[in-house]
Amino acid sequence: MSIEIDVLNGDASWPRAEPLMNAVWPRHVVEKLPWGHVKWAHADLRVLIDAPEDSPSPGLACHVGIYFRDAIWDGRKVHVGGIGGVSTREDCRGRGYATLALNAAVRTLRDHEAVRFAILFCEPHNEAFYQARGWHPFAGEIYAEQPEGRVRFEAMAPFVFDFTRKPRDGVIDLCGLPW
Repeated sequence: MSIEIDVLNGDASWPRAEPLMNAVWPRHVVEKLPWGHVKWAHADLRVLIDAPEDSPSPGLACHVGIYFRDAIWDGRKVHVGGIGGVSTREDCRGRGYATLALNAAVRTLRDHEAVRFAILFCEPHNEAFYQARGWHPFAGEIYAEQPEGRVRFEAMAPFVFDFTRKPRDGVIDLCGLPW
């Protein structure tokens, strides 16, 4: 059994990812979450993993969005990568798909030499998952754009993945929508 991992253009692959995202995060559930009001950026790239054809339920099993951004960290411009929209179909959880997709996304970010570190935002119940995969809590402040303007982003906990820089605190301005 082999697993296919695709890294595709974000906008072009959205029609394939959208049903999974809606299944994992139905609107009526999202509206009640602390981050349900947030306006999110669109992914530049998407990692998509299909369940094997011989599995009980083939089709798209997992999604990870990849983002590239010129941000500001402690007053200095820095090119960062982002990970967002990590979603696995409920019947496909516990099979390692999210780890495979996350690893593929990190490799993709690492291949872009300008990316100095990566950022993701997660809910408390996922923090141990990301820390076990090399992500570190960011203790500083994050700012992002929202329809009402620039806001301190506190809807979810920020985590960073080190490439050439290792931020643990300070101020990061995403210079755009969060992911």
